[in-house]
Amino acid sequence: MRSFIHTVAEQLLQDIQKTLFNTILTVFPSLSFSLKFVFGPCVLQALNLVDQRSVTCVSSPSGCQVFQVVSASGRLYTCIISCHYCPCPAFAHTVLRKNEGLLCKHILAVYLSEAMAVTQQESVTDQQMTMLLRRTSTP
Repeated sequence: MRSFIHTVAEQLLQDIQKTLFNTILTVFPSLSFSLKFVFGPCVLQALNLVDQRSVTCVSSPSGCQVFQVVSASGRLYTCIISCHYCPCPAFAHTVLRKNEGLLCKHILAVYLSEAMAVTQQESVTDQQMTMLLRRTSTP
């Protein structure tokens, strides 16, 4: 079941990317129900983060890439999309402990921001990326 939902989620994000390429404003009424059905109640919060341009892709010369999302409270979360990880409490509780959701609002904001091509970009050195990843892995 979980694998099926992941497939549906991936297809939905691809559909958003295709549709949003042509027109951002008219897509949400037609896909909002699907988004809410697949991703649950965090959709509106994730869309708000995207609207606020809160997602930044941080990349290094070695090809390492993470996403930083500034939450509504101003806290910065470093999400590692390649391994589907966010250090926020909601991800730990809802996704990892209770297995009640696919992702948190921060990871969904990254996917939506990327699909809409509105992600901010930042380049750092490999040493800076290492420090960033160290801070991400410590509580």
